[in-house]
Amino acid sequence: MAVSFQNQNSNFKLSEKVKIKNWIKTIVESEKKKLGEINFVFTSDEEILKTNIQFLRHKTYTDIITFDSCEGKTINGDIIISVERVKENANKFWQDFETEIKRVIIHGVLHLCGYKDKTANDIKIMRSKENAALKKYR
Repeated sequence: MAVSFQNQNSNFKLSEKVKIKNWIKTIVESEKKKLGEINFVFTSDEEILKTNIQFLRHKTYTDIITFDSCEGKTINGDIIISVERVKENANKFWQDFETEIKRVIIHGVLHLCGYKDKTANDIKIMRSKENAALKKYR
């Protein structure tokens, strides 16, 4: 099991890294999956925009991009997070930043577990899973 956190063009410092790693493992296992390697990269709006254009051909800002490299039931992937976008969304949705960053982190993990967010029903399921996961963070 390896969960890593890196910064790219961001001075963001994630607090409670060990606690977050254990939480991620708990959520992955609750989905009947095995935690492999997940690399989180915290970056800027401009960097995530470049990544979005280069790999997904989307010319928009986003809070998260998840690159899935899962093998069977083993969860592996790279998750890119725009710290600026998370801060903006926290304000927009009346959330504190710490809650919103955890929501985005687990959102990426849930994508790796197979959950989508393309349709209204997908989004409803994803939000329900995010909320349940946030309640498990202790």
